[in-house]
Amino acid sequence: MKRSGPLFTLLAGLLFGLFMLSLNATTGEKTSSSYVSESPGAKASPSPAPTKTTPSPAPTTAPLPHADYAGRTDDDSAAVAVTLRDGKAIAYYCDGRTQESWLRGDVEDDGTMRLTGRHGAELNGTLEEGKRISGTVDIDGGHHAFTADRAKKPSGLYRATATVRGAKIDGGWIVLPNGSQVGIFTRDAEPSAAPRIDPETGAVTVDGQQLTAHPVTP
Repeated sequence: MKRSGPLFTLLAGLLFGLFMLSLNATTGEKTSSSYVSESPGAKASPSPAPTKTTPSPAPTTAPLPHADYAGRTDDDSAAVAVTLRDGKAIAYYCDGRTQESWLRGDVEDDGTMRLTGRHGAELNGTLEEGKRISGTVDIDGGHHAFTADRAKKPSGLYRATATVRGAKIDGGWIVLPNGSQVGIFTRDAEPSAAPRIDPETGAVTVDGQQLTAHPVTP
């Protein structure tokens, strides 16, 4: 019996050692598992702040000029003058003999215009960069294309109305950039070629009486 005592003691020590090793392994697994569950990588990333966008500015259009335009039809049979003021236009078509028409209307922001006159007369035109007006005039069944360049005084559009010796006088003149004039003088609704005016003063003599032709504005 004395020999079995140390043997039992040795076996007890081995069993205790195995128990401690098993306990340490189990504790290590729990600690590792707990560490992984609390890892910062498991936390959700914050959402990025919304990006503010600035709207693009609306396109702007150049203001319509206050200007006069004068030129001739493409077939050189007549002259056309147009005066622009505050988005409105007045035009005069004249062949210098018997055919004429005064036309009026609005000018759109994009420079297009549709002007109308008596007896169905119509002018359709487009202002091109403020430098010229190109378009067509329809009058008495005729269709006339024209180009009118920007005019500097004394070029432009003139008109005179009066009563001379009991007759109603109405004269219209287009002074072109080259200094030439095209106009019609109507006496009691009878048209004829207009006498020349002084473009610097607008002075014109009719039947011995001096009248003044004034620049036309809408």
